[in-house]
Amino acid sequence: MDQEKEIIHTKAEVQDEILLAALKLFAQKGYFNTSLTDIAEVAGIKNTTAIYQHFKNKQTIAAQLYANIFDSLNISVDDIRRRNQKSSEQLRGIVDLFFKLADDAPDVMQFLLIIKLNEFLPLEQPIMETAAFVKIIKIIQSGIKAGEIRNIDPLLAHAYFFGIIDSTLRMVLTGALDKKADTYLSQTWLAAWNTIAKK
Repeated sequence: MDQEKEIIHTKAEVQDEILLAALKLFAQKGYFNTSLTDIAEVAGIKNTTAIYQHFKNKQTIAAQLYANIFDSLNISVDDIRRRNQKSSEQLRGIVDLFFKLADDAPDVMQFLLIIKLNEFLPLEQPIMETAAFVKIIKIIQSGIKAGEIRNIDPLLAHAYFFGIIDSTLRMVLTGALDKKADTYLSQTWLAAWNTIAKK
């Protein structure tokens, strides 16, 4: 029984190593410039045959990364909504999370913001239709209803607000801005919030 648990645990560890290696390579080289051989090498696996024991192909690896990242983001958004009452506080929590991820897990933010997922995962939900982003739209709708956010179309409010957030983070991730994301957090938050805040 213990040996079975150990094998399962080891299998999960190997899968995690493959996913982490793939995420790193997709962020650095792009999906199409990353081979299974590259993934095996970075994951510390002997050869691509070992990858096939865990994943059908490279697209399956990308789909699993997509599922993991968006599941985690959804849980984080739920947690932020539970801990904060006002829409402004909830949006600030989400922005803080994105900036923290840009500094601590840049490959994840590259996957979210820079990599064109629809080019290799055409069957996955568009980002705006994922549970996390649907909840962000609901936060904006609540803010409009409560009088915190201007009475504009919630999708436009999202575009104005997150356009500033996304642009700043993209510049950090691509090196156009040379300091850590956290350095730009306060001024980016103010600029973004002022585009939608009810005056």
